[in-house]
Amino acid sequence: MTASTFLLGLFAAAIVIIPASVAGIAEQLISSAAEQRQGRVIDVQEGRGPESVVWVVQLSDLHFSVHNPERALDFINIIGPVLRMINPSLVLITGDLTDGKSKDLLTMKQDEIEWLEYKSAMEDVVKRSGLDKNIFYDLRGNHDSFGVPVVGGSFDFFSNYSINGQLKRTGRVNSVTLETAKYKHLFVGLDTTMPIGLRGPTNLFGHPTDELLAELDSQLSQWDSQPGKPVIKIPFGHFPLSFSALSQSQRSLEDIFLKHSVSAYLCGHLHTRFGKNLKRHHQVSDNIRSLQKLVQFNMHHLPSDSSINCSFGATPPNEFWEWEMGDWRRSRAMRIVAIDRGHVSYIDLDFKVGLRKTIVIPTFPLDSRFMLTSSSRRKYECQHMVPSSFETVRALVFSASPILSVVVRIYDSKPGTFDMVMETEMTKISGESSRAEFYAAPWNYRAFEDPSPDRYWLQIEAIDAMQRSTVSEMRAFSIDGITAQTSWTWKEFYVMGFQWSELYYPILWSIVSLILSTLLIPKALLIFSRKQYTYRYFIAGKGFVRGILWVLLELCRLPVVWSGILGYVIYLIVCPWFLGQVFVHNEKRVYLTYMGWAVESFNQQGKHEYIGVPDVMVLVLPHLVFVILPTIFVTGGFVAERSIYREHVLSLSGKKEDDDCSQKIRTSKWYGRRWIRKVLLVVALAIYWKHFKSCRSLMKAFEMNPLIHFPVYALAIPLLLAYTIYQTRTI
Repeated sequence: MTASTFLLGLFAAAIVIIPASVAGIAEQLISSAAEQRQGRVIDVQEGRGPESVVWVVQLSDLHFSVHNPERALDFINIIGPVLRMINPSLVLITGDLTDGKSKDLLTMKQDEIEWLEYKSAMEDVVKRSGLDKNIFYDLRGNHDSFGVPVVGGSFDFFSNYSINGQLKRTGRVNSVTLETAKYKHLFVGLDTTMPIGLRGPTNLFGHPTDELLAELDSQLSQWDSQPGKPVIKIPFGHFPLSFSALSQSQRSLEDIFLKHSVSAYLCGHLHTRFGKNLKRHHQVSDNIRSLQKLVQFNMHHLPSDSSINCSFGATPPNEFWEWEMGDWRRSRAMRIVAIDRGHVSYIDLDFKVGLRKTIVIPTFPLDSRFMLTSSSRRKYECQHMVPSSFETVRALVFSASPILSVVVRIYDSKPGTFDMVMETEMTKISGESSRAEFYAAPWNYRAFEDPSPDRYWLQIEAIDAMQRSTVSEMRAFSIDGITAQTSWTWKEFYVMGFQWSELYYPILWSIVSLILSTLLIPKALLIFSRKQYTYRYFIAGKGFVRGILWVLLELCRLPVVWSGILGYVIYLIVCPWFLGQVFVHNEKRVYLTYMGWAVESFNQQGKHEYIGVPDVMVLVLPHLVFVILPTIFVTGGFVAERSIYREHVLSLSGKKEDDDCSQKIRTSKWYGRRWIRKVLLVVALAIYWKHFKSCRSLMKAFEMNPLIHFPVYALAIPLLLAYTIYQTRTI
């Protein structure tokens, strides 16, 4: 899932060489080529366009598929012409270039036909756009590594057909610098896919290694020792940080990004089905750091310090934005990221609603919801550092037709309605080599100072020669640098707010503890307590807890089922769950446990290591929560229902003392016709269906036979349920 920036009023991008002397040019060319092959630095010098603005394009999650050829066709027909109009400095494609899935979506491995389609589509896009192929950077996503045992091996089609592969950018970290008159803009791409690519669905997370983090740290600091121009740092990758595991030394990508105070991390992976506000602000905070390593409840991190230090050399806030973008697969999404004098902004385009003849991107002031940080307030308070940054409203305009006029309008929402308080014609600012139209309008920015970050709203309208009007999205801004609070939906919080890699084991052992408690505590009460935990005991006190306890105690009275479930849980903890095929074509199977897949190490012959953690959580946790836990309560419910039915029969026969409890049992239709049992049968069928679907998915995903490769996993729960249903059919 990322995007970056690009400069206004420029010539074609070219590789920059900063020679100490003319005699050193040849030597540096050789060195630069070597660094490119190693994934080191590619330094691009832009022609100096107006106001030192740069812009780049980000695309993500293309998922080209043999089963959905329209994805590639739309990509060629839409993206090629749009890139020609936008003319960016870089095009960043952040992973999942191909789909790697069968038509039923259950088998996940590489398909060379899809890679040939991707290569052909990219060649067509490069040709139609008129851009240099060298400015395209594509990264692996998890789909691009399904079933790839070795990077660079025969089934690693990314190395052969991707643009990075064709240009010999073989490193896991690649960087490129866009330089303007006053700024350097450093973009660093990182590939955190599994070194050993498992098949899906157990290939879901990014897995940065200590070596990758060290290389990333080095690339982000490459300009730090050189005085002069400020450096804007923007890393881009596929996985959001919530879906990125820790390294072997328990370090994270977030640690590196915070250390360097990058402006934004651009990523993909999650798609728009989880929401359109998949954004997260990260900041160092000593007070709540330990909690927010696991869960962040709000999109915006709480500021740790309200004081502003404007002295030269003062350490800026350690913070950054994480911006996940939508997918091409279904949403046909594209992002343009612009950097204007250090201010980073973006616009997300949705081509499902049609092509755009004109695109307007306000570059200043910034959106107070998604783009402002603590450093924004520092820039405002310390304007002596950027004297001309606040004096104009600025925007980039891309159009297929000549632009006749551009107007900025500002609205005041304080009265409860949007009252226009400013309307000004913007002036075009263009250099000789500019490749887009850049507009600016002077304003009295101090008139818009306000403690409310969403009082004032900005909109820019452009009218082209065909008299077509295009307006930018209305967005709030805060000239003071105060961030407007925006909340996630529950789905957005679910995928962005949790650090899943660190939560897997706590969640796993909490569920296992709950399962063991539901089995062992009632058994201990039954053995050591003198109380008679019967249906009459439940009726006497009633209450939800008493009812659950009674149901679990009744399960203990069916020792075969109780022992079977306990033994099955212990089996899942200490034994392999199944033997599966995790690579594209390899006759050797490997086994899975809750700790991952036990794969023979390619570096140390004969030694096995567990990989795919926390990725295996997508198999482990649903089985525990949606199969085993319901089975415990349903089997206990069957036994408890039989006990009630026995009471009903005895009360009718007159063999039971007639009291209030017996009268209720005797007169209730629920007991006489065994409606409770019928409801439990429906629930049992739902468990059967859920388990059947899981087994079918596993068979397809890892090419397994349930009777040979996972008999215990496949048969234990169905047999225990069937035995319980049979044993409780009569009293």
